[in-house]
Amino acid sequence: MSTLQQLLAEKEALEKKIAEARRHEVSKAVDQVRALVAQFDLKPSDVFPTEKRRNGAATGSVKPKYRDPASGKTWTGRGKPPKWIEGQDRSRFLIV
Repeated sequence: MSTLQQLLAEKEALEKKIAEARRHEVSKAVDQVRALVAQFDLKPSDVFPTEKRRNGAATGSVKPKYRDPASGKTWTGRGKPPKWIEGQDRSRFLIV
């Protein structure tokens, strides 16, 4: 049976091997990515689009659906309704 010191030494040696293997594989992966970028003349925006996506659809600002005629404030219809529309017939506030 191994002693604690022997096991710790083995663990340290294994962690060094793992780190070296990771460095080697990351280096290979970076070389492959660079080759593909050069081959297809890719730009960072092609690989990392700036628009955040959720469920495959681009997210962005949502157009307001309702307007308060008194204050001019708007609401998209998403989330908690504002006080000026809460409990009222929303059709009166629709933006056409």
